[in-house]
Amino acid sequence: MTTEDMTNRLETVRAQYELYKERPFDLTLARGIPSTEQLKLSEALINETPIENWYSKDELDIRNYGGLFGIQEARELFGLLLDTEVEETFVGGNSSLQLMYATLNHLMFTSSNPWIKEEKVKFICPSPGYDRHWFMLDHMGIEMIPVELTGNGPDMETVEKLVSQDPSIKGMFVVPTYNNPTGETVSDDVVDRLAGMHTAADDFVIIWDNAYVVHHLRDSKKQAKNILEVAKRELNPDRVIQFVSTSKMTLPGAGVAAIGASEARISELALTFSKQLISFDKLNQMRHVLFLKDKETIEKHMAKHAEILAPKFDWIEAILSAYFHGERQSFIEWTEPDGGYFVHLTTQDGCATEIVEKMKEIGIELTPSNAAYPYGINPKDNSIRLAPSFAKPDDLEIAMEALCTCIELVTLEKSLN
Repeated sequence: MTTEDMTNRLETVRAQYELYKERPFDLTLARGIPSTEQLKLSEALINETPIENWYSKDELDIRNYGGLFGIQEARELFGLLLDTEVEETFVGGNSSLQLMYATLNHLMFTSSNPWIKEEKVKFICPSPGYDRHWFMLDHMGIEMIPVELTGNGPDMETVEKLVSQDPSIKGMFVVPTYNNPTGETVSDDVVDRLAGMHTAADDFVIIWDNAYVVHHLRDSKKQAKNILEVAKRELNPDRVIQFVSTSKMTLPGAGVAAIGASEARISELALTFSKQLISFDKLNQMRHVLFLKDKETIEKHMAKHAEILAPKFDWIEAILSAYFHGERQSFIEWTEPDGGYFVHLTTQDGCATEIVEKMKEIGIELTPSNAAYPYGINPKDNSIRLAPSFAKPDDLEIAMEALCTCIELVTLEKSLN
């Protein structure tokens, strides 16, 4: 495209953007929130799932105190998601983020060798990643070290070099299946290397946030290898602490979360939780057991979610492909995930922040640019996360058409300047 062609095209795009400003929208693609249609799939959890037996398999009265580890039925059910034995499974309340925070807090302050005694504590942060992970680490004063993702998980040569040389690096976050926001799944080779790599810190941990383990969009279902099994084989059984929840399976405000780890690690964490509470909500655990039942029932339930979600991802792909081809093909790259909740856009360098601001000016909210990087700092300024789940199809089409206009507008302006 010549300079004259770009200038002429810029005038056309600016005119379209001015029309948007005259009649601003009220739309959001900011967070991965299940839609109302998805929530309806689990209304029976509350309305049509009667509890007829108040006693669990392990003879706990689920109406009363007790059962800190979770009822046995729930530990068995979540063991199916985590690939863990009952003894390796701890079932908590409605939030896996809360369990992660409590785990980090324990490691920092109340473990047998608390990190707070160290002069500095650092974490590896595969990026682009989940911004709420970074919020946790930043809040605790843990220094974050970004490491690029490769499409198969973190760049392991960089990870192995860093953790082998620096004992202040105490751990890392990993979203193994359908990473937030890139959608990639950790390869078997990367799982093996993470579980077996030499670390300068004896107490190095991997926070394995398996939030999207059953959140498939396509028939080609992906799942990361069982890292706890590999870690035990590599004689690092306490290295991995897994997390999962039903937040995007049933009702986010009333779900159930769980931890999977070695028996020793589960006992250690349970002791910490025992200082905070007597037990989590066992009634809700039982409701979820009765509603989700087994792996086959979960798969059928999640297929219904995919029927609602997949067309939205298809629509994003269709609109971006139709708009950005030929001479505009270099303006933007995007992921085409097989599962999860997000599409990640890679803009030309220096464009992401201004694109998000342009969208905000016309009433469309996106996740802050570069939020998927620690501290929100990305020197390339080229990262935007899209979360289409909550949007209605018609609104999604409008938002994507406006986004295409903003991407082209900012990219042309940067190129001509």
